[in-house]
Amino acid sequence: MKYIVTLLTALIVAGASLAQTFKVPPYQKFTLKNGLTVYLMEQHEVPLINISAVFDAGAVQDGTRYGLSNMTAEALLFGSSKYTKTQLEEKIEYVGASVDTYAGKEVAKLSASFAVKDQDLLFDIIQDVITKPTFDQAEFDKYKQRQLLQLTQQKEVPRGVVASYFNRFVFEGHPYANPLTGTPTSVSAISATDSRQFYQKNYTTDRAAIAVVGDFNMAAMKKRITDLFSNWKTASATSPALTEPTLSFDKNRVLLINKDDARETTFLIGGKGIKQSSPDFIPVTVVNTILGGRFTSWLNDALRVNSGLTYGANSRFGTYRKSGTFVISTFTKVSTTTQAIDMALQVLDSLHRTGIDEKALTSAKNYVKADFPPKYESASELSNLLTDMFSLGFDESFINNFQKNVDGLTVAKTRQIIDQYFPKNNLQFVLIGKADAIRDKVKKYGTVTEKEIKADGF
Repeated sequence: MKYIVTLLTALIVAGASLAQTFKVPPYQKFTLKNGLTVYLMEQHEVPLINISAVFDAGAVQDGTRYGLSNMTAEALLFGSSKYTKTQLEEKIEYVGASVDTYAGKEVAKLSASFAVKDQDLLFDIIQDVITKPTFDQAEFDKYKQRQLLQLTQQKEVPRGVVASYFNRFVFEGHPYANPLTGTPTSVSAISATDSRQFYQKNYTTDRAAIAVVGDFNMAAMKKRITDLFSNWKTASATSPALTEPTLSFDKNRVLLINKDDARETTFLIGGKGIKQSSPDFIPVTVVNTILGGRFTSWLNDALRVNSGLTYGANSRFGTYRKSGTFVISTFTKVSTTTQAIDMALQVLDSLHRTGIDEKALTSAKNYVKADFPPKYESASELSNLLTDMFSLGFDESFINNFQKNVDGLTVAKTRQIIDQYFPKNNLQFVLIGKADAIRDKVKKYGTVTEKEIKADGF
């Protein structure tokens, strides 16, 4: 027993030490003659190489062709100048590598992981996929049919789509409102030619970066990446720079999405949040840990542990380059909808009324510091960190000063953070549930707008 206690103590001390000393490992950053930004970081612990490539080609560039960015990112792997889709899949699988593409709200990414011994093959594949995709019509059409089916099926699970409704509601009129996977109507109208044109317009070297992290020699890798990509010619980006949305709500609003067969009500409550590059990102994270950022949070204690109204409740900040959102999220039985909402609002109100004491703050600090280093343990996570720094507008000081900034948070500062970043007035409510059963009850929260979940779009 004494040995176990000693071991646990050692592990806790080691974890605290790691949190205190973690820094972004050394890396090189340079720009090729075509404008492509390159990050290289040597990591020799395992014989693997990880790649993250990022492009200014997310859903905010879709215009009214919702889902175009997502379909274009997927279609990069439908074939290239040297390989068909089948050949790509077979060659990547044969050597146990992974190559994935996807689009997010602001950017599109390619990520890859492979053994050092297979790097000649994988770099050849990655270069061809990034610079010479063919957007094969037959493969694209098959994918589009699968996508249309998924769009129909996804609304059967309200927890999977409620965030899309919330973004559409609060960012109305701004590109952040664009639904990532599109709508049945918009996706039906998108062709392989549309994706090819989107690629040509948005996958441009002047707004792109590639990070390579792993077991390699720095000089040799710099030559390899330069040889692979320096002659890649693209037009300059023409999409206008993203503007900051205006999120100044003057009243409480409720968006009620009717799902006739719903046995639960899924809801988000929130409003404006923060940008990823905000200097208060870390203090906000610590305070939110107390409110709803961990299992022992106030929200989860109130709604799950103490009242049994749900299996889980949380709060979170969604961060983008130009804006962000704050939401409280949970679900409950239709019959306890207003009881759960009222309790969530009471917890938020208590944060404003009573604030945070020293004991709660110390606990949250320790949790956040212990949770921090594991996010950047692997080479793949480090490669993503480097391209995130590029696309989200922060640098390594955010990581390197993390411990200091957490430790520097005081109870007095938390009061300022709460008042500034945790909305308590003019809240925005998005509910998915049986409208006939809850319509009259939820009117007390604000002006109600209704939609049908089966309707096209969000």
